[in-house]
Amino acid sequence: MNLSVLHTFRPAIAPAAVLLLTALALVAGPALPPSLSGLKTLGPYVVLLLGTVMGWWFNRGRTFIALASLLAAFAGHDLALDIGATSFAAHAVFTAAAILVPLNFLLALVFPERGVSHHFNYRWLMLAVVEIVFVAWVASAGRSDLSGMVWQDLLTNWLFRSPPTPPLGRLLFTAAFVAAVVRTWPKDAAAETRPLDIGLAGALAAFFIACEWVNTPGAFEAFMMASGVILLVSLLQESHRLAFRDELTGLPSRRALEERLHGLGPTHAIAMLDVDHFKNFNDTHGHDIGDQVLRLVAARLAQAQGGGTAYRYGGEEFCILFPELGLAEALPHVEKIRAGIAAYKMAVRRSDRPTDPEAGTRLRQLRSPEKTLSVTVSIGIAEPDDQRATPAEVLVAADRALYRAKQAGRNRVSS
Repeated sequence: MNLSVLHTFRPAIAPAAVLLLTALALVAGPALPPSLSGLKTLGPYVVLLLGTVMGWWFNRGRTFIALASLLAAFAGHDLALDIGATSFAAHAVFTAAAILVPLNFLLALVFPERGVSHHFNYRWLMLAVVEIVFVAWVASAGRSDLSGMVWQDLLTNWLFRSPPTPPLGRLLFTAAFVAAVVRTWPKDAAAETRPLDIGLAGALAAFFIACEWVNTPGAFEAFMMASGVILLVSLLQESHRLAFRDELTGLPSRRALEERLHGLGPTHAIAMLDVDHFKNFNDTHGHDIGDQVLRLVAARLAQAQGGGTAYRYGGEEFCILFPELGLAEALPHVEKIRAGIAAYKMAVRRSDRPTDPEAGTRLRQLRSPEKTLSVTVSIGIAEPDDQRATPAEVLVAADRALYRAKQAGRNRVSS
């Protein structure tokens, strides 16, 4: 159970490490020499701008909105400081950033993910323009004929009083962070936490610390850069996850298997597994039920013992890799998987089944399923020998053994 929790929340390690290292660097790190002092400002610009571009390039709408908001907040605060650190403009821009950034995070988390480019959808661009123009107008209070002195009086109200973070900003931070954690929390025990969801929560935490420590020299810049780094890392983690993990089953993909094969030693066993009569099953019951079957089989394979790792090879075909076991040692584990799948009665989901897993569990306890189905699998397994010395050759041999298992009547293991 502990290992499962650790695996589920593994993406949280990177954001936590970035926050910890940033805090340690501020507390114990040496001050930059005057010749390099510009890096304190240049660093956040580079990281946030790079992250914004990558969010757009990868078409990740929430991440793009978060990074663009952070970049605009940092740039506005930096420009306002040129007028004077104690000026009303600096006060107004900081207050606006501490309120609008978590508000943008919250809106991005509440609305569905539609990517950066969506047909005739310019609402985020319009919102950004309105926010920038509004903040510039407020910041110019007393300096422009277009903005009177009313804003100076309004920002002394307790709800907007800052620094540090104004009460309204803290309220929005809390709401946005809760929304991020809700998205982060896995929907069931087998679900994997998406790195981008944890990245958004981590970036919010970093920005909140930046606002709370705005009067500490270098802290605002450091934690603004940390928020950008967290989102950059989560983007890379998400890209890796999409490239090496199958979206339907949650198992590592064929690409991940091919990379793993190169690192195998002389002792290993490879099992190839295929769902029996899957095409007929799909044609009879529909593709939705077929997807349920694949997820069921994947969940059983993910529990493989003996150090086995399951991969989705393609379609209804899977592979189990035993990197430290020979054929004789791996056979009992493979047979246990085959028997477990054959004995399992799968409850077909009704069309009115709740999407919430907990509600679905309660409903299953109150009423019997409309239909139950069972499936079987055929498995072929092989190990290296004089005729097949490389893992690729062992994989081919396992595939041939799988064919023999099907020819012999299916629902069996062949070697």
